[in-house]
Amino acid sequence: MVSSMTAFARLEDSGEWGHAVWEIRTVNHRYLDISIRLPEELRVLESGVRERVSDRLKRGKVECNLRYDADSILENIAVNTRLTEKIIQASRSLPVDNPAPVNPVDILRWPGVIEKNTPDLEQTGACLLVLLDRALQDIVDNRLREGEKTGRMIEDRCGLALDQVTQIRAKVPEIITALSERQMERIRELNIELDNGRMEQEIALLSQKLDVDEELDRLETHINEVRRVLAETEPMGRRLDFLMQEMNREANTLGTKSAHGDTSNASIELKVLIEQMREQVQNIE
Repeated sequence: MVSSMTAFARLEDSGEWGHAVWEIRTVNHRYLDISIRLPEELRVLESGVRERVSDRLKRGKVECNLRYDADSILENIAVNTRLTEKIIQASRSLPVDNPAPVNPVDILRWPGVIEKNTPDLEQTGACLLVLLDRALQDIVDNRLREGEKTGRMIEDRCGLALDQVTQIRAKVPEIITALSERQMERIRELNIELDNGRMEQEIALLSQKLDVDEELDRLETHINEVRRVLAETEPMGRRLDFLMQEMNREANTLGTKSAHGDTSNASIELKVLIEQMREQVQNIE
């Protein structure tokens, strides 16, 4: 099953443990590269997050970002009364004539006046990791949906490439015969005397030079292998990338051996199809 490396998921939830938002973004990469951003008080969860991501995703650059608020559901606000009293006393001791009354809201904004709730790491961590599992499932589902479209596109291009191979294979004998007759006509025009043995040798050399059966066989084998790999359930991006390189090499050789417009055009068409597939393969896990 084809899985893309590009996806995004955002999952938000609240409970007795607080309020959290997981955002996960993945893009293509040669290997699995995980980047994790957690609030300082929850850094202890990093190893668990990394383990869960690597269990579900095998390739790609993955960015995991957690926003967490432990105080979002508190019924009462805990105030540091000792610090508040010191702030009030300090404001009254300032050498200012007719000072304005102290604004309680301004005091509450002072760092440390409102005491932050310290989360229970065991309970909170377990809830956050469950939420992460749900977000990762969304990522996997999104990557599979995108990969399904990519797989269909590659399958279509494989069919078109196989059509080109079949057409070339059918035309090669006709092309060789036509080129051989053209060669003999030139020899006759130049009034060159060649015995039958030499003539047969020249035609044999020409046929050998234009023989592309091996290239066509390998192209057909690679195309069938691409189709087989697309049906697998394991990550396949690297293998497909290798197959694209091999197919492109055979298409180039086919173009080099070409001495006829039909085979030249077919070689160009094959390279276009292979390049289209290669661009999509770069984003497959």
